[in-house]
Amino acid sequence: MRMYTPRYYRRDGTPCSMEEWAADYEDERRRVALDMIGGTKVSTVWLGLDHSFGSGPPLIFETMVFGGEFDQEQQRYSTEEEAKAGHARWVERVKADKAPPT
Repeated sequence: MRMYTPRYYRRDGTPCSMEEWAADYEDERRRVALDMIGGTKVSTVWLGLDHSFGSGPPLIFETMVFGGEFDQEQQRYSTEEEAKAGHARWVERVKADKAPPT
């Protein structure tokens, strides 16, 4: 018997149905943070869909870099607090033009 693993999560990390997620996603602000550094954009958003695919805690937030040295680099997080901290680290890395986090 296969165990049920939730796929959809509210911004606070609680599991929800696809219908509840869709309503939240439509109505709620998805953006957590956005910074432009020169021509490079660092964007962090709430996805609400678990991108861990059952291997570890749900990953429902994502930071992505657009442009510059780290174009298309991304990192995912389980909580909004982790996402905000990760966003700040990416902003500093882009500013310093250092290697992305591991």
